[in-house]
Amino acid sequence: MSSDCASSSAPGDIFATTHWTVVLAAGRPHTPQAAVALAELCQTYWFPLYAYVRRRGHAKPDAEDLVQEFFSRLLTKNFLADLDNGKGKFRAFLLAALKHFLANEWDRSQRQKRGGGAAHLSLDWQTADTKFQIAAKNELSPDRAFDREWALALLAKVIERLRAECAAEGKGKLFEQLKTFLMAGGGDSVPAAVAKSLDMEEGAVRVAIHRLRKRYRALLRDEVAHTLTDASQVEAELQALFGAFG
Repeated sequence: MSSDCASSSAPGDIFATTHWTVVLAAGRPHTPQAAVALAELCQTYWFPLYAYVRRRGHAKPDAEDLVQEFFSRLLTKNFLADLDNGKGKFRAFLLAALKHFLANEWDRSQRQKRGGGAAHLSLDWQTADTKFQIAAKNELSPDRAFDREWALALLAKVIERLRAECAAEGKGKLFEQLKTFLMAGGGDSVPAAVAKSLDMEEGAVRVAIHRLRKRYRALLRDEVAHTLTDASQVEAELQALFGAFG
């Protein structure tokens, strides 16, 4: 049995359209390629916006309406013409756009029912409030809550990409057994039971963990790069996001 699922390159085109640069280069969100890129980015990073709105004091149903309407407008109107692009950071742009929307563009008397014919995302509202209630135990400002949830969403996306790579190579079991070693505090000691369940020597498992971590770090940097226009900002963005856990 091969000892890792991290030695090959990532799938070539599956994530090619998710770059923020695609949106900015097109200039208008309703350009077909840019619309796909923007929708995919929003699908990944919608929950931090929900957490921000809840932290601002909005009740669950109002927060759901606000976020869905925000996305409806974002995906159908040229917000880029009116707002700074966040100096090349999708994270900064999205939060600035939401603040602009909350301050100036939300007219409660004109509220539409969610999905009322406008472009919208299919969002998991059923679990959103549970996630928020768990996160709400931390006393964070709306902006810090947004950054923390953004970092968590980013890490979740990276894990899913790595899981997909392993599954595509027929190594889904290897990933599921070793994914805990990717997390902070995962340690380096390999329980004999893990090696036995994988039918591998403990030394081979350690090599697999090393390679899995290396691939995880590469995907993490790549996912961050998807939200930036300048590759030189990746390290600073990583530091800012991990600082949100401090």
